[in-house]
Amino acid sequence: MLSALDLARRIEDGALTPAAVIDLCAEAIAAREAEIGAFAVLDIAGARRRADALKGTMLRGLPVGVKDIFDTADLPTEYGSKIYAGHRPVADCAVVSLLHRAGGLVLGKTVTTEFAHMQPAKTKNPRNLEHTPGGSSSGSAAAVAAGMLPIATGTQTGGSIIRPAAFCGVAGFKPSYRMLPTVGIKCFSWSLDTVGLFAAGVADVAYAAAAISGRDLRVDRAAPGAPSIILLRNHLRDEASEEMRNAVETAARAAEAAGARIEEHELPDSVQEAHRVHPVIMDYEAYRALAYEYDHHRVSIGPVLSDLLDKAAGISAEDYDAARRTTKRARHAVNELLGDGKVILTPSAPGAAPRGLSSTGSAIFNRLWTALGTPCVNVPGLQDDSGLPLGVQIAGRFGRDRATLEAAAFAENAIARAKR
Repeated sequence: MLSALDLARRIEDGALTPAAVIDLCAEAIAAREAEIGAFAVLDIAGARRRADALKGTMLRGLPVGVKDIFDTADLPTEYGSKIYAGHRPVADCAVVSLLHRAGGLVLGKTVTTEFAHMQPAKTKNPRNLEHTPGGSSSGSAAAVAAGMLPIATGTQTGGSIIRPAAFCGVAGFKPSYRMLPTVGIKCFSWSLDTVGLFAAGVADVAYAAAAISGRDLRVDRAAPGAPSIILLRNHLRDEASEEMRNAVETAARAAEAAGARIEEHELPDSVQEAHRVHPVIMDYEAYRALAYEYDHHRVSIGPVLSDLLDKAAGISAEDYDAARRTTKRARHAVNELLGDGKVILTPSAPGAAPRGLSSTGSAIFNRLWTALGTPCVNVPGLQDDSGLPLGVQIAGRFGRDRATLEAAAFAENAIARAKR
């Protein structure tokens, strides 16, 4: 994989040029894109032209892949749907504009599932082509894992950043809700959609997030301090495979050996109820966000999403409002649990990436944290007996994105040391 931090430092030192980094990406794309299918469209030549005019900005001309639900003026944006084949927006979305301002070079649009839901697309997992890469940000996670990009964007409404990051063995960062703007991104659920990023490691994804957001999120300038980590004993424990439960225990013990404080807690019932009502909020809003497509192009919508929208039509406003109130109460309860800078360590997915390409896997371990709007980071570094990645995630308190990234970096370093 390509480390965004390492490449940026080498560009700053004069050992590399942005054009040379584009060449590294182009070589990896030529070698693996045909079998992986991570891109909806590529613009390597355009990125090379733009590299010549770059000034010394934070991203230093690093190539970036943009999920194909982000509007781009220079490239087609099809939202993973044949309804929008060849669609050309007139403007870049806000995050793409921020990427340009930060000195990133858009190398291409990465494959998304249809409207960022769960209908699988063409992308395969670089770790094993017979397994799903996850979704909906499948192309972004796969491109980073295959060394075709140092940075890629994604969105999460259920588990669309953390899950594919876990399945492909890269760092994925879902910031606090609305830390990065969703303006100009195809909406699925306005209360849940969250923009995030993929990169090789936690420090890399923190660096990219800092550059785009303008916030002090970098965790590479000093060794992260030892965090207080909460293990949850009653939240979906039976939904995780034995290997995933062992991975969480391995990560916790490695962090504890490195100086972290480990506590065990049970989630309050009010918080677990927010997990249950997440689909009520998501589906109710999707039926309205995609009203035009559903009303005018229903036959062109894939079966997975079409079935969801058909059922969502029956969700009442009263049930939706009740679900929103439940989620609000749960946010307050989690804020109390995570007082004094604590974070939660939990699985990123039930296990390794499932075999087959007919599903993107389960988002069961992601929905709660998306509903609560908390920052989450997939921590790479663990794997199952077959060599497939096993991702664990750090979830932090809303608005404490820097602390969450620091805890994730600490866990990542601890896991790496324990494996030596």
